[in-house]
Amino acid sequence: MTALRTAARWRPNATYPQPPEGWTGVSRLEGFIDAMIDMGQTGQVFGEHGIGKTATFFSHIAEAYPDAELVFVPAANLTPDDLLANAPVRDEETGRLVLRQLVMSQLKPGKPFVLLIDDSLQAGESIQSQLMQIACNWTLGGYDLRALGCIGVFLTDNESLAETAARRSDLAILDRMVTIRITAKDTAWRFKLAAKYRGWDLGGVFSLWASLSPGLRELLSPRTLDHILANAQEGFPLSWGLPLVNGERLRLAEPRPDGSPGPHRTQEILDRIAQTLGVPNPARIADPVRSVVRAALRNRWTVLLQGPPGCGKTELVRQTVREGMGGREPLYFSLPVTNVEDLCAPIPTPDGSLDNLLAAAFTGTEPKAIVWDEYNRPKDKAAFAKLMEITQEWSLAGRPIEGLRAQIAVQNPPYHLGRKLLVARNNIAQATRFTASLIVQPGDIPANEWLIETYGPVAETVLEWWKHDIDDDGRAWITKRTIERLVKLHQRGLPLEMGTVYLGDGEYAPVSLTGLVERLNNRPVTGLREMARQVEAWEARLRRAADESSEGGDDSDVVHQVIANAELSQLKKHRKAVTRLVALLPPKLRSTYLVGASEEHQRFWIEVFAAMPR
Repeated sequence: MTALRTAARWRPNATYPQPPEGWTGVSRLEGFIDAMIDMGQTGQVFGEHGIGKTATFFSHIAEAYPDAELVFVPAANLTPDDLLANAPVRDEETGRLVLRQLVMSQLKPGKPFVLLIDDSLQAGESIQSQLMQIACNWTLGGYDLRALGCIGVFLTDNESLAETAARRSDLAILDRMVTIRITAKDTAWRFKLAAKYRGWDLGGVFSLWASLSPGLRELLSPRTLDHILANAQEGFPLSWGLPLVNGERLRLAEPRPDGSPGPHRTQEILDRIAQTLGVPNPARIADPVRSVVRAALRNRWTVLLQGPPGCGKTELVRQTVREGMGGREPLYFSLPVTNVEDLCAPIPTPDGSLDNLLAAAFTGTEPKAIVWDEYNRPKDKAAFAKLMEITQEWSLAGRPIEGLRAQIAVQNPPYHLGRKLLVARNNIAQATRFTASLIVQPGDIPANEWLIETYGPVAETVLEWWKHDIDDDGRAWITKRTIERLVKLHQRGLPLEMGTVYLGDGEYAPVSLTGLVERLNNRPVTGLREMARQVEAWEARLRRAADESSEGGDDSDVVHQVIANAELSQLKKHRKAVTRLVALLPPKLRSTYLVGASEEHQRFWIEVFAAMPR
């Protein structure tokens, strides 16, 4: 089959209002694809991750071969029985059960197809021989792929030893393929990004990228640059577009001659990209978790959230997805207990092929969003392999998941409170599949409001202790999940120490609970509730402080700290008292309530400031 040759049609955009000089409509990789199909040769493509190798096949085959189908096989995610399996079937002539070799149903699409085996060097040893039989002879078991309609076979790989499980060294295999080694300049990624972000002139961004050293360009791959632009478009910190590799944010650092990282240029480069685009690059935003989940639902993103245990990440994600999908629950999978069979299972079909039966949750056309909890704690490699296909390709066993609007992965960091957590490692190719990757702090999760709403005054008392009576290390040990346990233990009259983290050998988390016990036993304390009861006395103290200094005094600082740490529901409950007290605080303290606050908090404070006496 010959590529459909039509006059290249240019669609103007802000970056390229006119076709660039020398533009032919076909990149070097696209020309190689056409040549291999015309010649009937197996094509082997090597190139760095994130430069658009796979994306080029999807777009080019659809445009140049409209009557053909691209059969995409993510080899890194294959299990031994996915391509070929022996299964008992009933013989039509004798009626007896016989053992027959079955081939995956995607290789029998009923029309011409191009087979793309992606990341073939990441496949396990058990299926390397299957892939090599395909690459060398265009056969699989007893099946001739040409007879099934195959018009081209390609293997795409990254040669990095950090991302591959094998190296091809057998000359008998290497002599069967035509090999091309490409770089970012051999794909049309600039034109694709210019078309995707049609309203932005990306010329300055492309010039900045081209000016970087080869090492930095490899780190800031076109895929990662796409994610940075996507976050910039939403007004998010551009750093969210940089992947988390083994729990750490990727650093754009010039490598030294000995291979060690050199000067850290991440902030400089991201700020220059933002300046070129004319957009802000905030260090952080209010309510980051809910904001990024809502963006994921709008834009069909895959998002990674990494945060310490027990801070409420997963519950907030599920609640936000539920709100964004009209009450529909997200598909929830906890990786430590997810088996391959929970996702799909191969079964023989009457036509003699091997089909994958998908879990019921993935079928149907209704809107879907998936929450992958404990993402870096998979039960086994086979389950994680299938998961990787879904997160990377939005498909399962080669079949697109209809109606899938967003995927949110939630995980813990490798270390917390100086202790190593039992989580798996990842590589750069896996990490760059997420459009946004966030490092979540406990303060980013509005769990305090939920605790107060659910458990009332007891939760308020425990939170007051958590905010005012212990230091940062203590707060790190006492998670919101722990706070909930402490509340429940107090309600049952049980010792509170049992609710803290048990470290073994009779040792509990190193946090003194004496202050909490005293608070729960009605020790006199100073909180917003108490200030509201004695608002006139506190007004008098604030007036005396204002008379002594325009910047206030100790009483001003106490009132400011209590109000600044109060939850929104508490502020609303005591709105009148808050308005009276804030009016007597120094202006520099009042102004801090709007800095970095969520929209709901800002709205509340604007209303309070408007109600203050003039």
